[in-house]
Amino acid sequence: MFIELTLLSYLIDRIFGEFSFIRHPVVIMGDYIKWFEKKFYKDDVFRGFLLTSTLIILVWLLVGLISSNINNIIILSIIASTTIASKMLYDSVYDIIGNPSHIKYLVSRDTSQLSSSDINKAGVETYAENFSDGVVAPLFYMLLFGLEGAFIYKAINTLDSMVGYRNERYEKFGKFSAKVDDVTNYIPARLTALIIGVLMFSKKSLLHFYSYGKKHDSPNAGHPISAMALAIGIKLGGDTVYFGKLKKKAFFGDGREDITSNDIRLALKLRNRFDLFILLLGVLYATTTWW
Repeated sequence: MFIELTLLSYLIDRIFGEFSFIRHPVVIMGDYIKWFEKKFYKDDVFRGFLLTSTLIILVWLLVGLISSNINNIIILSIIASTTIASKMLYDSVYDIIGNPSHIKYLVSRDTSQLSSSDINKAGVETYAENFSDGVVAPLFYMLLFGLEGAFIYKAINTLDSMVGYRNERYEKFGKFSAKVDDVTNYIPARLTALIIGVLMFSKKSLLHFYSYGKKHDSPNAGHPISAMALAIGIKLGGDTVYFGKLKKKAFFGDGREDITSNDIRLALKLRNRFDLFILLLGVLYATTTWW
């Protein structure tokens, strides 16, 4: 268990967020994906398997080399913090309260015709879903497998975000990446839903998130979204336009359909409560270590 690394890296991200003076590891991973696609793309599952496996192996070797040659926990924690997106996610979603048009930077759905309620709904959904991908999942794999675990998860998540689409170009090429992402997010997504229910003090969320979440096309994304909807008393999901085409989607939650900016603020309260949870874990760990 890599408890110190996990706690310190979260704290560093929470305070400093992204380091603008370095090239972010996710950007570097994205560069490799683009290079591989340009050189070796073929509408073929095997080519997608090669992309996924080679990136994971490269990340494992490089990060393993770093972790085996650096013994300073502070330096390792700074490096590890680049796999976490707590501050960036919070700031990005909070920003749309004052700048609704900025929702276009956070979602893949068509945003030009969204109502105020639709924009707020997209903001809450984005925060709930990405709290799993950007916060809980990297912390989960870091706690279990250290620096390598967090970065390999980030590589898989980056692959899914770039090629894991069900469209003409990526249906086969991105299939393996998407499936691996589904597997690695299975536990973190459900863990995130439980965390939301507990930290938002919602019994309804804890008891019923799964019944709504399983209706989502994704085996994972619906659970934190449903948990958040139930916790703050709103209804998320519903039909959405992507790339000019209307996509039928289930509803998640059974509350109000008119979503306000205050609902975004309610969802964002999760961050401070999670901070206290992490702080409590840190105190408990320090206490047990001391004695």
